[in-house]
Amino acid sequence: MELMPLAAIGWIAILLSGAAIAVGGWLIVSLHLQGGNVREQLARRVIDDTVLFGIWFLGLAGGVGLLLEKPWSRWAVELFCWMLAALVLMSSYSRLRVAEEPKSRVLMGHRLFLVPVVAFCAAAILTLRSDAAQRLLGQ
Repeated sequence: MELMPLAAIGWIAILLSGAAIAVGGWLIVSLHLQGGNVREQLARRVIDDTVLFGIWFLGLAGGVGLLLEKPWSRWAVELFCWMLAALVLMSSYSRLRVAEEPKSRVLMGHRLFLVPVVAFCAAAILTLRSDAAQRLLGQ
């Protein structure tokens, strides 16, 4: 089996995390500026949003660490991938559960988004657990 290059995993983690942080920050600021009931809803979700930003920052830091070949980056990116896969699967399940019939549009979204994200996470985890990655990262 061919493993993914560690640099590719690092760059994907950096780009994915950076985009999520930028879009998430933009959404929170724009919602906050609307005021009224939206601010109250944001205040109730502050713990959830903080945890999500923490996960994305973990992916960003782990991706940079992989590019710099730091030993701690292996566990950081692996943890990020496990959490990302779990979040995507839970989100997809909840969207599928509440979708109206016919559910073909939701299923198409799953094929276009869910499958590549979970496949990347699985490939990254297998690569990071390989002997070659452990030797390169000094573990």
